Amino acid sequence: MLFQQTNQIKKVEKFGVRRSLLAYVLSESWKRSPHAGGNYEPDVTEFWNAYQALRKKDPKWADITANSLLLYVITQGIIACPILNSHVSHSPKLATGKVKQFSNIDINMPMVLPTGGMMAAHLHNCESKNLRQLADAVQDFRRRLDNTILDRPMFSAAMDDTMQHTVRGRLDIVLPRLIGTAATGKIPILLGKARKAYHAIPKRDRLSKRDIDAGTITVSNWGSVYKGAYAPPSIAVFTPPQVCFIAIGGMTERPGVVTKPDGSKTIEPRKFISFLIMFDHRALDYADTVPFMRR
Repeated sequence: MLFQQTNQIKKVEKFGVRRSLLAYVLSESWKRSPHAGGNYEPDVTEFWNAYQALRKKDPKWADITANSLLLYVITQGIIACPILNSHVSHSPKLATGKVKQFSNIDINMPMVLPTGGMMAAHLHNCESKNLRQLADAVQDFRRRLDNTILDRPMFSAAMDDTMQHTVRGRLDIVLPRLIGTAATGKIPILLGKARKAYHAIPKRDRLSKRDIDAGTITVSNWGSVYKGAYAPPSIAVFTPPQVCFIAIGGMTERPGVVTKPDGSKTIEPRKFISFLIMFDHRALDYADTVPFMRR
């Protein structure tokens, strides 16, 4: 006998500004960009042990998180592999395209919000920052995030992007956005005392559009979200016109082959971290990522 199952809806939550913008950008990327990539799992045993020893020995290292350390390491890898730090433009109809490499490394780094969900921080000029400065930049972003009504800079960034599409004559993009915004009432508005109180916060103490707009490359530390679990990322969607997304998985300990000074080999417990390198195949090939891994 056939029977009909009735699903009971527990909750319905409409997309806000952040989720709407993210959904649109990633959907367009997946439809228009040929994604390619793979995992790289270096042995980080000596590296990790040295980091832990420094944290115990030197007070200046005590608040340097693993996230900041890996962000610095990846920045050095990007410096050695500048093609990853690029934007691509391509016209299938005209069969033309170009890749722009940047000297400034502006990293978009997804962060978990205190209220749930995620957003991408824009860390400017990482190539010119030492480890301490990079760690301070991440901490300062989190400090200002606590003082920010996030929908406001997000909406400002979305409107700026919409205006750029309008200038280019992309009404196929602009009109659906405007209709969707009007239909769902996503425009963030502050009135009266709430508006006055928010604007009383100095601009240097809250985020602006510049802190969340598109950088030159995206780096996500998935391993920091669920510490202690090993779940190597297998796929990611980069944000056009960026050509690369680097995701860090958790660290795991497993048997590894170690070569001794005399050339003999043994199997020992070793620590490994998984990196996923996802890139736009229009802009670069697998061989182009080798300098990053070597670094």
